[in-house]
Amino acid sequence: MRKRFHGMLPAVVALAVTGCGGGAADSESEVAEASIPDLQRALEEGRVTSRQLVDLYLNRIAAYDVAGPELNTITRLNPRVGEEADALDRERAAGTVRGPLHGIPVLMKDNYDVAGMPTTGSSLALSGLRPPDDAFQVARLREAGAVILGKTNLHELAAGITTISSLGGQSRNAYEPARNPGGSSGGTGAAVAASFAAVGWGSDTCGSIRIPAAVHNLFGLRPTKGLSSIDGILPLSHSQDTGGPLARTVTDLAIALDATVGPDAADPATAVLEGRGVPDFQSALDPAALEGARIGVLADWLEEGGGGGRITEVVRAALAEMDSLGAEVVDVTIPDLDSLLANTGLIDLEFKFDLMDYLAGVPDAPVSTLEEIVEAGLHHEALDGTFRRRIARTERPADEYAETMARRQALREAVLGFMDELELDALAYPTMRQETALIGAVPVGSTCSLSANTGLPALTVPAGFTETEVPAGLELLGRALADARLVGFAYALETAGPKRRAPLRTPPLDGGRPPDPVLVALDPPHGDVEGAFLLDLPTGTLSYRIALAGVEPEDALGVIVRRIPAADGEGGGAVVLRLAGPDVTEVTRAIPLTTRLMHDLLDGRLELVAHTSAGFEHRGLLPGG
Repeated sequence: MRKRFHGMLPAVVALAVTGCGGGAADSESEVAEASIPDLQRALEEGRVTSRQLVDLYLNRIAAYDVAGPELNTITRLNPRVGEEADALDRERAAGTVRGPLHGIPVLMKDNYDVAGMPTTGSSLALSGLRPPDDAFQVARLREAGAVILGKTNLHELAAGITTISSLGGQSRNAYEPARNPGGSSGGTGAAVAASFAAVGWGSDTCGSIRIPAAVHNLFGLRPTKGLSSIDGILPLSHSQDTGGPLARTVTDLAIALDATVGPDAADPATAVLEGRGVPDFQSALDPAALEGARIGVLADWLEEGGGGGRITEVVRAALAEMDSLGAEVVDVTIPDLDSLLANTGLIDLEFKFDLMDYLAGVPDAPVSTLEEIVEAGLHHEALDGTFRRRIARTERPADEYAETMARRQALREAVLGFMDELELDALAYPTMRQETALIGAVPVGSTCSLSANTGLPALTVPAGFTETEVPAGLELLGRALADARLVGFAYALETAGPKRRAPLRTPPLDGGRPPDPVLVALDPPHGDVEGAFLLDLPTGTLSYRIALAGVEPEDALGVIVRRIPAADGEGGGAVVLRLAGPDVTEVTRAIPLTTRLMHDLLDGRLELVAHTSAGFEHRGLLPGG
């Protein structure tokens, strides 16, 4: 009964395309977990076209965004995506390939301007806002040959980390749909995790790339302020806003960054690049990058007990692996860090005015101020308190702004001075010190402000999964414009032991449709207990019929599922599901399972126990029976 079963678990799936011509995607094609190099090879070899890739991703969106786990990540699809993909296919056929993103479908957070589509910030008030041209990074993606598939939901106007909005509603976590997807780029995070596109773009003002990446087993970089342009991104705080990709692999992240970073006359912050070369991220992909690196772990941000202890255990294991790869990993404490961080955020000071300036630059904008949005009631209730607090500011507070900027500079100097003193190449800590919260609960444990309020780059790296099967992220913070070195560290860790695991809820499609439910059998198959079990992966639903043969109702005491005790006798053994109560000899039901229970079932770690007046009957639960 201790059999381990892996056949039904969605593993990393390379693109497998056979016999594709010029029409709809082949029924055996699938793009789940396919990397940009995987997709590019299939395009180069003629096994698939860009138009067919679009169709394959649209199939997954139909199966899992609006059905199945109902992740609710997409606000709008690009109405011209088919013809744009066709044009890139014609270029390829004529011998022109612009680079590794040529013909690759990508997603944009719905605060990036995309010509021909509204930029809404996921606010109903802005649902008709149509900027006249592309954001800088979108224009760079088009030049690189990427296909803009559509736009993703975000926490309304990027003002939170649970991704709920008046236009898009509540997005869900791809690993555990009962939990939130992080934010504010939670729609992008869940969509990339679920393979709705090859890669997706978010923005990060205080954690909005890194938090969704951490809770979705992804890589996400908040770049050095000024490395990537924010021109054409609906603002939250121009002094803190950054934009960039979330990706399933470091290679995909590097390709996406190389296509979109660089100076832009429309964004004064990119002047930081004057006289300096733009980082080359793909050149930094060195499996030996961690050798000789010195990593300082912020021990105060690693909690040892409670829910934080689960995250700490996973992050400590990833740090130990970095140590084994040649890095020197040491616990450190930055003196007075909490007081240094206090009152260094600019969002409250800038948001109202930055939004007003942005809207003034869009012809025929449906509203012109945050006040109008709130007065019209065209915002989600979850944002009401935040928005009303921010509209209370009647002027740009020069003195308070200057004081905040001075505190930010003091924080930056303290962090860099500390790193210099201890000769550290990076600081390390959890991206979130607690597991991502259930939908409706308040998320806690963010460490987002250290990077956001210093302007220094920070990269979230998948560290693994907690015992409840929730992804945990390890964050690495480096010196200004040392972004590529952080990406190199992540590549070395990924190469040595990838932590990426696809969500159970969004498995590869079968003929363009979700796979049939997994049959679960009783082991041994004979006895007084008869049962039939089906596990539907997308919905996480276990349907079952149980009959106790030869047992009178008064002798039936209950049927339960419990974890099989570990070989060492520690853990397990407790009841995890109640299938039937007393006096019941036959039952047919369907119940939802948590992701942890789904993994336990698929790995053969559960057993069914029928309790009758005659004693107990134990049966293993094995998938594929």
